[in-house]
Amino acid sequence: MKTTDDPRWNDTSVTKSSGNVFVDLGFDPAEAEVMRMRTEVMILTAQQLKARGWTQAEAARQLGITQPRVSRLIKGKVGDFSLDMLLTLAARSGLHPELRLTA
Repeated sequence: MKTTDDPRWNDTSVTKSSGNVFVDLGFDPAEAEVMRMRTEVMILTAQQLKARGWTQAEAARQLGITQPRVSRLIKGKVGDFSLDMLLTLAARSGLHPELRLTA
């Protein structure tokens, strides 16, 4: 079947997001929240590295990790990093991570 013949391509229905794409994909809400936080910290850290104008080699030196690990960070390989490692890298890049819990 050609892709254009697939009826899913003609589906124009819209599903409202929960606000967390990982919940929408069916992950457990607690796990989805950690994944959302990891993703947010990763994106902000990668943006910080770019704003500083660091090459991957310079970022590796400043962050205390290898250049291939910096590459995985920039490419958004979120599964390669724990939340605590991402917070450490964010702080080393000059960001000031904070944790806030709400009910």
